Amino acid sequence: MTDQVKKLKELVEGSDNIVFFGGAGVSTESGIPDFRSTDGLYHQQWKYPPEVILSHTFYESNPEEFFRFYRAKLLAPGAKPNAAHYKLAQWEREGKLKAIVTQNIDGLHQAAGSRNVLELHGSVLRNYCERCGKFYGMDFILHTEGVPHCTCGGQVKPDVVLYEEGLDQKTLNDALRAIAEADMLIIGGTSLNVYPAAGLINYYRGHKLVLINKSAVARDVQADLVITDPIGETLAQL
Repeated sequence: MTDQVKKLKELVEGSDNIVFFGGAGVSTESGIPDFRSTDGLYHQQWKYPPEVILSHTFYESNPEEFFRFYRAKLLAPGAKPNAAHYKLAQWEREGKLKAIVTQNIDGLHQAAGSRNVLELHGSVLRNYCERCGKFYGMDFILHTEGVPHCTCGGQVKPDVVLYEEGLDQKTLNDALRAIAEADMLIIGGTSLNVYPAAGLINYYRGHKLVLINKSAVARDVQADLVITDPIGETLAQL
């Protein structure tokens, strides 16, 4: 165990109101690639960058291509929680961790047993008919082709926040409150470059701010402890 991990262990042991703020890096160890990563292969398959395809305008104007990308890049039905997900769920059961604020849409925190998960960007596990509001699970999207439609004829839309769409106000307020009241904030697997989500950490008032991320973050964070190892690997040692 490195000195940094020892310090993290001490901080966790001395806290009983931890909030975890996480992003795509938490799920990469579960085999879910960051949909923003583009390489040569990407450009052979897709004419537009991910931020364009996953916008509200594109969803409205080109739903066939939107759903082709969505099924290929955002759905990972075989993914399982990793050590980070399980450790956070354990801390919640022990009464140490009060909330998980996540930018991820894969539902892996809940699959690991976490209960108070604030999903800033929604979830691929939920889909709703835009006409009648009927709920559909991920399997429905996986097993349909082209643009999915409800039994009423309406188009079924994933409950994920697309570019150009606002975040759910209640989820945002709950996340703000949890972060403001936390005695320890752990930021993991996020480069803090997606707003307004990244701005939430400004509401933390405590003195135990931990950053666990493999690469440099997009903004200057006055962290009390910085660990640049994979988050699952790090939390598995605690």
